[in-house]
Amino acid sequence: MSILIDATTTVIVQGITGREGGFHTEQMQSIGTKVVAGTSPGKGGTTHLGVPVFNTVADAVKATGATASGIFVPAPFAADAIMEAAAAGITLIVCITEGIPIQDMIRVKSFLRDYPAARLLGANCPGLITPGEAKIGIIPQRITRPGSIGLVSRSGTLTYEVGSALSAAGMGQSTIVGIGGDPVLGLTFRDVLELFEKDEATKQVVIIGEIGGSDEEHAAELLARGSRLKAVAFISGRTAPEGKRMGHAGAIISGNRGTAKSKEEAFRKAGIPVAETTDDIVGLLR
Repeated sequence: MSILIDATTTVIVQGITGREGGFHTEQMQSIGTKVVAGTSPGKGGTTHLGVPVFNTVADAVKATGATASGIFVPAPFAADAIMEAAAAGITLIVCITEGIPIQDMIRVKSFLRDYPAARLLGANCPGLITPGEAKIGIIPQRITRPGSIGLVSRSGTLTYEVGSALSAAGMGQSTIVGIGGDPVLGLTFRDVLELFEKDEATKQVVIIGEIGGSDEEHAAELLARGSRLKAVAFISGRTAPEGKRMGHAGAIISGNRGTAKSKEEAFRKAGIPVAETTDDIVGLLR
């Protein structure tokens, strides 16, 4: 079992003929992901990496019945790519592109209200992977192994670090989900935790948060209501100065909201242990 993606998921890559799209499509194919089509305007009717290329997502969906999409197009066109995928009936849209203007993402969020079946992961995220089965995005397969631990993170780098540590300790993962660190996102921590809660194969969950926003606090509130999952949290950015942007566009704190301290306190109040460092996560899970 897993959440969002498995070996049967059929995937379109938007921007498949570009450098990043092509490279990561090959990586996705190498672990068995069912990439059934790609899109690249003006290149419809050709073949790339063994899959047919279409001019539009609608054409690709009509021909293949794909249900998921990975977006590897430049920032100026990424918002339109997300909306195109939703309008074509794609139910899982994974946008890897970074640098999308906030106003564009606000427009996307408004547009997606008319397409409730479409789930957006990202933008500016590493994507997701169900080890040994399939992935959409850029999370390396080599740092993962199949198992029962769900991992959800705002930080791409910490996703890799923690995934690698879990695998080295023999602790496999059901699905790893990187939600991204921009101020305006698709799936939230809470959304992903609700999916893990329903997945019987997921027994434990690791939540990797960072300063900025209140998404982690909302996740803690959900877990405080009661969960069958054994959870461990880690919050990065303890030493970040107030009001200063740190890395991700969403990693900014103001007053007593969005700080590492406020997030850690929320998880502890919910009865969730908080790791002091990423090295402590494996021990807390045990």
